Amino acid sequence: MISKNWSRRSALACAIISLGCGRLFAQEPPTLAVPGAPTGKTPAIALIDSSDAAQWQSLVKERGWQVITAPAASTAIDPRVQALASAVQDAIQKGSVDPARIYLAGRSEAAAAVFYTISRVPDLWAAGIAVGGSPQPAVDSDRLFTANFTLVPVLWVSAGPDDQALAKKLKADGLNVEWRPANGTTNGAILDWLLQHQRDEFPNEIDCETNSPTFAHCYWIQLTKFDVNERNDVLPTTRLKPVASAALDLGGFGYKPGDPGPGILVSYLPEKYNGELKIGDRIVAIDGRPIADAHQYAEIMAKATEGHAAAMIQRGKEKIRMETRIVLPHRDPVVTARVEAQYLPEDKEIQIVSRTIQEMRVTIPPHWAKDAKLFWNGLALEKVDSPGCVVLAVEKELLHANKCP
Repeated sequence: MISKNWSRRSALACAIISLGCGRLFAQEPPTLAVPGAPTGKTPAIALIDSSDAAQWQSLVKERGWQVITAPAASTAIDPRVQALASAVQDAIQKGSVDPARIYLAGRSEAAAAVFYTISRVPDLWAAGIAVGGSPQPAVDSDRLFTANFTLVPVLWVSAGPDDQALAKKLKADGLNVEWRPANGTTNGAILDWLLQHQRDEFPNEIDCETNSPTFAHCYWIQLTKFDVNERNDVLPTTRLKPVASAALDLGGFGYKPGDPGPGILVSYLPEKYNGELKIGDRIVAIDGRPIADAHQYAEIMAKATEGHAAAMIQRGKEKIRMETRIVLPHRDPVVTARVEAQYLPEDKEIQIVSRTIQEMRVTIPPHWAKDAKLFWNGLALEKVDSPGCVVLAVEKELLHANKCP
């Protein structure tokens, strides 16, 4: 994923560009039977970066798995997430894919998009695999909620010198991530790890958080109306705080965090960009200090303070000095909605706790429906006598429950 710089006027750019390159990982794909899969249905690998499809297809061919991709209609990440989710749902409806064993995957620059996509759409995946790259760009998007990983573990296989420490920190912060070193981790071991996990359409316990009504589906609950006045301090935010790193005020340019240098290669510029940079430029020095690679640039920005700066740009054989500033990111307050719910079989109770939610749709499966009691934020609503969809709403400070229209 290409790192985005902050401009003085805007927050982190939404666009995430995924570039795939090189081998996937060590080759060792032994055939393994899929226990419990419905007849004729196979596990599937879903890719946010479709350019990697050929390598993944080669990897899972002997196991009979499918690979699901979606056309990249936009460089912005959210439309790409929506497109992939639609492609997965289409594959499920066609009946050839096992909905309990759909795994989200990405490598290199697309690894961060695995974490981002799970945070946006948590209820389609049994697990995720990120090969190389780093989840840090997803954290810095300000949209990574650890609650959404409760039922979706992610295996991160990488070789960066600081990766294990980062994974340990993210896990301590509540992210459901497991790290393994790239050296010694084979294809077969990764696919076997994925097969250990499966998705339950109606898990007894769910927990989701979002900042967008577009991404508001949580297994058997669909959040349909938000209201910031519906506060609930019982449910704090699970959002991971981004690193407040400085950046050069040259517009929202992007570069690959793994760029070996010299300097950093400008790989992305936003639409209608009117700054001085061009795609293919290399930022090779700041205030006369040479930049060895992207890692050193990130270290410099992490320690920088606001103020004037001069950047040296390599453009072909020409070197250009650009006067600019180092700026710190400005982040607007984030308002989120969260729902935590559970079904208690022994008590036959469906308990829902929510924050910032005025209305939701709850789908009740047949095996929960007989004489179940429904509670929302501690208040009893009604006894459930049949399966199906129920609309829960707050109107004039009163809670209501009705059958979905």
